[in-house]
Amino acid sequence: MTTPFPYEPGAASGPVPPPECPAHGLGIGPGGLRRLYGPEAERDPHGLYDKLRAEHGSVAPVLLHGDVPAWLVLGHSENLHMTRTPSQFSRDSRRWRALQDGSVAPDHPLAPIFTWQPVCVFADGAAHERLRGAVTDSMARIDTRGVRRHVNRYSNRLVNDFCQQGRVDLVSQFAERLPMMVMCAILGMPEEYNDRMVEAARDMTRGTATAVASNAYVIDALSRLVQRRRREPSDDFTTWLVEHHSGLNDQEVSEHLRLVLIAAYEATANLIANVLRMVLTDPRFRARLSGGHMTVPEAVEQTLWDEPPFTSVFGRWAVGDTELGGQRIKAGDALIVGIAPANMDPAVRPDLNADMAGNRAHLAFSGGPHECPGQDIGRAIADVGVDALLMRLPDLELAVEESELRWVGNLMGRHLVDLPADFAARPPQDDKEPPSMGRPNPQRTDWEVQSTARHTTTAPGRAPVPPVAPAAATEAVTATTTTADPDRRTAFGSSTVGHIPQQRTGSAPVRLWRAVSRWWSGD
Repeated sequence: MTTPFPYEPGAASGPVPPPECPAHGLGIGPGGLRRLYGPEAERDPHGLYDKLRAEHGSVAPVLLHGDVPAWLVLGHSENLHMTRTPSQFSRDSRRWRALQDGSVAPDHPLAPIFTWQPVCVFADGAAHERLRGAVTDSMARIDTRGVRRHVNRYSNRLVNDFCQQGRVDLVSQFAERLPMMVMCAILGMPEEYNDRMVEAARDMTRGTATAVASNAYVIDALSRLVQRRRREPSDDFTTWLVEHHSGLNDQEVSEHLRLVLIAAYEATANLIANVLRMVLTDPRFRARLSGGHMTVPEAVEQTLWDEPPFTSVFGRWAVGDTELGGQRIKAGDALIVGIAPANMDPAVRPDLNADMAGNRAHLAFSGGPHECPGQDIGRAIADVGVDALLMRLPDLELAVEESELRWVGNLMGRHLVDLPADFAARPPQDDKEPPSMGRPNPQRTDWEVQSTARHTTTAPGRAPVPPVAPAAATEAVTATTTTADPDRRTAFGSSTVGHIPQQRTGSAPVRLWRAVSRWWSGD
């Protein structure tokens, strides 16, 4: 067991350089502790995790912005224990000794992340149950089929914006835009979707000098929305929060909207970009996906293991003196949920190249009572969005060398700066207005993109798929499912709305095929 931090705020043997000083570019800070920010952490976070694990074990002392000390939890089981034991590790940031003694100023770059707000993520016990209950009950009212149709149509609208150009940056023109479009629709504020909202959402969690201003911009938009929904209820997530029986006040509603919007946006934007990078850079990954040996949801789940959208979550605060991973933790110490290092913990994943398809034991969505309640919506946006993109542009190829891809990192995670890709130019396709998010859907008479579709690199214009025998029915569904528009084509070039392979009239296979078709289309 090691001792607590050798360096405490104000206890350094020499002067501590200010946050903007070039000295902070070094990876080692006061007391010999490694910084969880700066060039080294941004350039190679996984290498930093390996060093910390070798030096300290499953729980390591680190420095945050301004050289504020904290504990990074690296072990999978230690993270689970911390997230599942709120009696020892609270989410109430007001317990942080660095805040109490003034070591952390209100304008700290991470203030939008740790500043206490009346939301469920900073609450424990009965208060947490009340606030989170309002969120989970409102999420339960979301029509998931409607969400998938929103994602499908918004994906196609985004593709229409660049499909005639033959080149696209899949980060700025797709991955960063699709989640915000969908989340604004879910919250009931589609008119607020714009470039500034996208930029503010990304900036808030980066620990930049403008993070506080970006946070204010988002809060202002959400506050206006709450006031409008008090006057004019609608069929959306905001109205459901406003009208929930828990009686949330306007500040509680707007803060929970901010929480849902930013967490869902940041996580899903990173997830989509990471899945697409895997598809474009890993030949085995793409071959399995194209050959039908891996579905898009399985590809998403593999990515959640290898490159989770959040590398860590700040934070937990020790309720009292305790021990974790062989380290003595003092009351008021800050701890960080190490998502990425936990996913690569040798104790649970000795072979990092092992196929993790179907295994959801990762911590990409944290764990315990504060586990992300909207993870299924995030998965749906990634599943359908990636699938819709690959159906429209099956010949996507990385336009630069993989070594030229750039990353930007911060405490919460790292994301691609850009992901340029080439493809054969195509004409745009029509789209339709999406249905309501909350009301039951009418009986469907069309197809939508499903995430088990197979992708090929075949260029558009290939001859239609011939009729298949009953024994191939399941694979035919995979190969021929297309988007909701009747004139839309699949990756194989054939229109499939209403298309059922020819079979003997009135036979059992026909009835089976129709049953499969109805199940597949959600009727």
